[in-house]
Amino acid sequence: MSAKPSHGSRTRHRKRAGRSQSPSCFAAEARPAGGDKAERLQKVLASAGVASRRECERLIEEGRIEVDGRVVTELGTKVDRNRQEIRVDGERLSQPKLVYYAIHKPPGFVSTARDPSGRPRVTDLLPPDGPRAYCVGRLDMGSEGLILATNDGELANQLTHPRHGVEKKYLVEVAGHVDPDVIQQLRRGVHLAEGFAHTKFARIEGRRKRSTVLEIVLDEGRNREIRRLLARLGHKVQRLVRVAVGPVRLGDLPPGAVRSLSRQELAALHAAVGKKTDKNPRPPKSTIVRKPGRSKRVRSR
Repeated sequence: MSAKPSHGSRTRHRKRAGRSQSPSCFAAEARPAGGDKAERLQKVLASAGVASRRECERLIEEGRIEVDGRVVTELGTKVDRNRQEIRVDGERLSQPKLVYYAIHKPPGFVSTARDPSGRPRVTDLLPPDGPRAYCVGRLDMGSEGLILATNDGELANQLTHPRHGVEKKYLVEVAGHVDPDVIQQLRRGVHLAEGFAHTKFARIEGRRKRSTVLEIVLDEGRNREIRRLLARLGHKVQRLVRVAVGPVRLGDLPPGAVRSLSRQELAALHAAVGKKTDKNPRPPKSTIVRKPGRSKRVRSR
C-alpha cells in the first residue's frame, strides 16, 4: 500500500498549482531589493488614504492586501510604491486626491467607518462624489461638534498620536453647581479604570439655573474621557460639544454641515505635529455642504 502524501507535500503541490496564500513566504516576495523609497506597507496604505494606519495594519493581518500578486500578512513589510503593484481587496492602489474636511457632528451620529447596527455615520455627511475619507479620532454618539475627516492617513495618525499632544477644546454642560475644587481636581487628575487621567485645562465658562458650562481642553484621546472624569467627581454631562481641534475651530458651522479646510488651517495642522507643508498638495477650495439637522448652536471662542 502506497503511503499517503504528507500535509507538507500537499501544500507544495498547491503552491505549484496556483498562487499561494500562505503567510510564510510573503514577506520575502514583497520586500523590494533595496532603495531609499521603500516604506512600511501600512504607512504606504495610510498615506494613500486607504484608512488610518491602525486600520491598515488590520487589513494586512486579515490578508486583504496584495503586493506584486502575493498576499502580505506580515506587519512591517517594506514596499516601493513606485516599483510594485499594491492591491486592496483586489483593487489596484491609486494615488487619490487628498481631501481635508471639518464636520459639525450632530448628536446621534457615530464616528466609526462601519456600523453593523446601521446608525447614521459622520462620514455619511461627506460629499458623495469626493474621495473616501475617514474621521480623525472619535466623538461618542451622544456628543457633538467638530470632527476632522481626511484620506491623508499619515496626518490622521499624527493628529491622534499622544506624543504630538494636539489639543482639543470642549464646552461641557453638566448638571448642578460646580465648585472650584472640582476644577482643581480635573487639572490634578482622577483615577480611571485604565489609569490616571487629567485635563490639560479646565475652567467654569458660565452658570445657568440648574447647570454649569465648563471649558475643558484635552491633549489625549481616551474613550469618553470627559464624561467619565466628571462622573467620578459627581457631575453628569448633559451636553458635550467639541469646539476646536488644534488650530481648527468649529466657528459658526451649522450642525450636520461640512466644509473643506483652508490652506492656512492645513498648514497649521501640519505645524502642530511638526511636519513641513511645502510638498503637500493644495486642499480643495473652501466649500460648505449643508445637511439637514436641528440642534442648538454653540458659539466657540
